[in-house]
Amino acid sequence: MPVNSFENYPMSWKPVLLRGKQPLYLALAERLEEDIRLGKLLPGAKLPPQRELADFLDVNLSTVTRAFRLANRKGLIGGSVGSGTFVSYDALSSRPTDAQALIDLGSVMPEPGDFREILSILKKMMSEPDFGALFGYGASIARDWQREAAARRMAKAGFAADPACLLTANGAQNALAAILAGLFEPGDRIGVDPLTYPGVKNLAKMLGITLVPVEQCAGEMSEEGIAHAARAGRIRALYIMPDYQNPTTHTLSLHGRESLARAARKWDLLILEDAVHSLLNPSPLPAVASFAPERTLYIAGLSKTVLPGLRLSHIAVPPRLFPAVSEALANLNLTVSPFLLELASRVIASEQADRITAALREKTRARNRLVNRILADFRVLGAPECIFRWLLLPDGWGSESFESLAEQRGVQVYGAHRFAVGAARPVEAVRLAIGAPKDLSELEQALLTLRDLLGSRPSA
Repeated sequence: MPVNSFENYPMSWKPVLLRGKQPLYLALAERLEEDIRLGKLLPGAKLPPQRELADFLDVNLSTVTRAFRLANRKGLIGGSVGSGTFVSYDALSSRPTDAQALIDLGSVMPEPGDFREILSILKKMMSEPDFGALFGYGASIARDWQREAAARRMAKAGFAADPACLLTANGAQNALAAILAGLFEPGDRIGVDPLTYPGVKNLAKMLGITLVPVEQCAGEMSEEGIAHAARAGRIRALYIMPDYQNPTTHTLSLHGRESLARAARKWDLLILEDAVHSLLNPSPLPAVASFAPERTLYIAGLSKTVLPGLRLSHIAVPPRLFPAVSEALANLNLTVSPFLLELASRVIASEQADRITAALREKTRARNRLVNRILADFRVLGAPECIFRWLLLPDGWGSESFESLAEQRGVQVYGAHRFAVGAARPVEAVRLAIGAPKDLSELEQALLTLRDLLGSRPSA
């Protein structure tokens, strides 16, 4: 404890220094780091002059100097002669955090792929005389060959799109934001699965749009449920993810796709078809857009099936809606990056994208075999090629408590409560993003931790 009274020292920081076996400068450096972590010292806060702090703590000036020097090396503080010493604005990011120590099974992403083939395309682009033009502003509409390449890739996922009706966005989330902003107004209502993609929840909240859970039959929106949502819920559209639905992993049956299109026609609803996972399915069914192209906006992205860094997506838009969505994209983005569009289009046109997706399926199958082996005693839904799984928790477990306890043991998972829409209590389950760990060894470590947790008493 300091030997001098707090009242006599009007300083910005008055640490309580516990004198133990360790050197005093180390104890002071640890107290400084702890107070920054706890928010007692905020970024930008000015620290007391070293001499005053030494006098307050009744220690040698060299003790404070050594402690500050150690904190400076850690990136916790900084300053200059004449201006004083301040807490760094990135002080918390300069030290390992609890989140950095977690094995991530929360963020849905594919396993890192082989970039060599894409690098060869990039090197060729760099050798071309007009390469510098790719760093300017691009046109609002992609070139004909780029849209034709995108349409050919869409056809492999089950939808024969008209290249003239394609728009380009900065990823599927950006495409969804443009659709919601361009076609809907605050107060509008959209029907969704009772458990749905959190990204659409966040966008709807931001834009003042209400999401309405649609009653299901066998895990799929029923025609009766859509009718009820249209009459009582006054919905204007349906948001769906037909292949490997996030988070439940469900793939919409052919009957479900046909009935959904039929109900949308009957109730004059738009369909927002998020097909970001469709090409992970080695044998995709016809898209819902195939049955109702005049009212379906079909989104196809590259980040989940090729590379996360290729933040590019294509939207097939019915002609009557094309101007509104195009304007929304222009307002949000101005244009997409010409460089990224050119690279992604060449990756698609050269069929490198298909080869990367095929390799990704094989890697995902290997990861899923590991999941099936380690969690064999539990019910884990998901196809062999799906990059996330849906773990149904045993009786007694709640998704919130399981997520919290898993985090305490070093594994991040997302519980069903994060995906729920409406007031009904969701099924007790957690999503496991199996592509996020850096390798099979890290995935195995996470799965063994979860298995051990599942085997413990829920109240533990």
